[in-house]
Amino acid sequence: MEAYATALTYAIPGFMILVLIEAVIGKMMGKNVNRAMDTISSLSSGMTNTLKTLLGLSIVIVSYGWMEARFGIFDIQSTTWLYLIAFIGIDFASYWAHRFNHTINVFWNRHIIHHSSEEFNLSCALRQEISAIVGVYFFLYIPLAILGIPQKVIAILAPIHLFAQFWYHTILINRMGFLENILMTPSHHRVHHAINSQYIDKNYSAIFIVWDKWFGTFQEELEDEPCVYGTLKQANTWNPVLINYMHFWQLIKDAWRANSWKDKLRIWVMPTGWRPDDVAEKYPIKIEGVHERKKYNPYTSNFLKGWSWMQLVVNSLLMYFLLAQIGEFGFEEISMYSIFLFISIFAYTTLMDRHVLAVPTELLKLAIGVWIIYQTGGWFSLDTVIGGATFLMLLYMFVSALLTIYFIFFEKEKEKIEMKKSRKAVENFS
Repeated sequence: MEAYATALTYAIPGFMILVLIEAVIGKMMGKNVNRAMDTISSLSSGMTNTLKTLLGLSIVIVSYGWMEARFGIFDIQSTTWLYLIAFIGIDFASYWAHRFNHTINVFWNRHIIHHSSEEFNLSCALRQEISAIVGVYFFLYIPLAILGIPQKVIAILAPIHLFAQFWYHTILINRMGFLENILMTPSHHRVHHAINSQYIDKNYSAIFIVWDKWFGTFQEELEDEPCVYGTLKQANTWNPVLINYMHFWQLIKDAWRANSWKDKLRIWVMPTGWRPDDVAEKYPIKIEGVHERKKYNPYTSNFLKGWSWMQLVVNSLLMYFLLAQIGEFGFEEISMYSIFLFISIFAYTTLMDRHVLAVPTELLKLAIGVWIIYQTGGWFSLDTVIGGATFLMLLYMFVSALLTIYFIFFEKEKEKIEMKKSRKAVENFS
């Protein structure tokens, strides 16, 4: 865990710099790459995934080490070929895991967050899940175990394989010549994220596009069919925690409402999007044509937008401090710190939706933060790095609570008054 946290202390600044570079280049090219609230939501989702990992919220049914010890037939020595074979094997397993996530109802909930952004940019690559608690795809690694690939090799290559999927989430890179035949490129991955009927459930590969070409799931990007991004049923929230469980909640409701016990049970393993006939008739889900739909874009004042950026920066710095100091913390301290950040992210992304739930969540965050400081006598030794850090944390939490109350109960009312004045002016003009 400590090694993974250390790797993230280098990877996260790199990701942030690349997101910033993409935004600058996009502006220079006259392309609108980012929307503020969408980008904040994406980066916040990346933080929740990191916190889930630090908390150890994953259940491994069968470990790779156990499989390798019992199924290993060969003994490949530590050579370049060993790492190459392992990387290809990880990529092959990734293709099938990805495909299962898209095509089985209950498994789609593990992946929906990654597709929820209605933009396609580097920040959306960081929309990673917190809902996949149980590791169910261990069987895909049996071939590697049989080959005798050591566990330490998998441990080294797995994060590299994951980070290598970041760069191709962009609209700024067009076709890449002969590489289109070998690698997953931005063009191929744009197709994968698109919800156009021609593109849906295509291009599952992570690094090598050959898997899609071999297994019949490849689709080229078409010039006369621009990609539309998001999910068929729009998320309509900036809160990454809610997005992680929106499909699961829909399955629970559909299973409860179904008359047939057979439908109540099989809905979980049916193809993604399948619903019992009686439920679909009584509780239809309206899905607009992809080219006619409007992106989720609730009214946001410049003040709220600026405060949301501030929240992202503050919480990112707090998480970075946790990653940098994780070797000095015990499990109890890591848990308290992570829970505080989870609640904080939930609170400010709910505020971005201008939902009243932001207020009690923000007050809960304040109560937990004050309790942590009271119990520990400071904010996790941050005072040794920044003088007066505990006071600054208290100030931040109180200001955050007050501003949340302001945005929900006062700014919203001001907006309603202005809208009424505007409508009245239009009526008078008419």
